[in-house]
Amino acid sequence: MGELPAISIALSMHNAAATIARAVRSLLTQTFSDWELLLFDDGSTDDSIDRVRALADARIRIASDGRRLGLAARLNQAIDLARGPYIARMDADDIAYPERLERQYAFLKANPDIDLLGSGMMVFGDDGRPIGLYPIRQTHAEICARPYSGFYLAHPTWIGKTQWFRRWRYDPGCRRAQDQDLLLRSYAHSRFAVLPEPLAGYRQDALSVRKSLAGRYSFARAIVRVAWRDHDYAAGAVAVALQAAKFAADAVAIPSGLSRRVLSHQAIPFTASDAARWRDVWRGTDPDSKSCAA
Repeated sequence: MGELPAISIALSMHNAAATIARAVRSLLTQTFSDWELLLFDDGSTDDSIDRVRALADARIRIASDGRRLGLAARLNQAIDLARGPYIARMDADDIAYPERLERQYAFLKANPDIDLLGSGMMVFGDDGRPIGLYPIRQTHAEICARPYSGFYLAHPTWIGKTQWFRRWRYDPGCRRAQDQDLLLRSYAHSRFAVLPEPLAGYRQDALSVRKSLAGRYSFARAIVRVAWRDHDYAAGAVAVALQAAKFAADAVAIPSGLSRRVLSHQAIPFTASDAARWRDVWRGTDPDSKSCAA
């Protein structure tokens, strides 16, 4: 590995003791080894840090100041400290397929016009059961076809140019939907792409009305700012009204359990091959396994 890493991985965690070992182990088994992990502890009160330290890898850089600042602020800290020309995103309950960094790095090197790259993603439950594949769009035009409705560019799969992240950064005022806010502000001046194959696993966490409200509010706030900047007042007003309607629907569906069934239904069905591959990835990140290779 060179003196400076090719990829800096930005990860923020808060009380992630139940999931962080699998997440980090999925990085230690990458086929691409030239990376550093910038892991920010966001005020955890459990033993998350101890679980990471137990993995003992020199590429892991842990920062902990005892404060709770939120995801956007922590990711901006990672952006400032990144030493690699590319930054990859990951959350404390995500799982990276072994070839994720290798495949994405190769694509970015071959396509220098792309600022930010995603991939397909397997949605899974707490027990590792595969639920479905996240819907994708592959080209910039497809990803950005309806910006005020959101972008099919899953945050846990992001990898992009460090200079792009430093230009746009995350908004610390966004408590939810930080990724959609960033994409909405930047898409007109950027180039996005998505690799179709699943290269990450996304844990489907508990749904709540509070989380839905925070997410809808954050995205609506971003819409207002961009619509005002672009003098696109009518479209902005319609988009904000749509977010309000979606929250009203969530407020009815989530308590009844209907929302989770709808999310599972909207996921793309996976093949037997997809399921078998996912099971291999899940087994390979088992904290009780001794197979983890640095």
